[in-house]
Amino acid sequence: MSINMRVSITLTRKELEPGYATAGAAGADLRAALDTALVCEPGAMVSVATGVAMSIPPGVEGQIRHRSGLAFRHGISIVNSPGTIDSDFRGEIRIILINHGKEPFVINPGDRIAQIVFSPVLRADFDVRDELDGTVRGGGGFGSTGV
Repeated sequence: MSINMRVSITLTRKELEPGYATAGAAGADLRAALDTALVCEPGAMVSVATGVAMSIPPGVEGQIRHRSGLAFRHGISIVNSPGTIDSDFRGEIRIILINHGKEPFVINPGDRIAQIVFSPVLRADFDVRDELDGTVRGGGGFGSTGV
């Protein structure tokens, strides 16, 4: 069961409206708001406009995630994935793509380049102390719990 909420958006072009590819999709696809094709060379990053701005309700964030098909087939990912769209941000959403593949990747106008997933946000009240409660792991970092 999904929980629906209303998110107001503005678009630079109607065909850029985010949408869910299937009834069970968690993420709504975001498209490239380009006038002409853009090439992302291997190892390069590009910032791609989506033509979408949103009014996300307080207590919710939009998480920007890569599309698994682009990642698997072409090595295309998002540099800061998941990226967070805060509820008080009203600017155009831009996607920072990186090409981890071996070939140039062409982004065409209207291509689905990322997805946005909405999630509730918990905020912390920080309680400063001289020491923390103990655990078995303690301060052990990367690899400290074994393979």
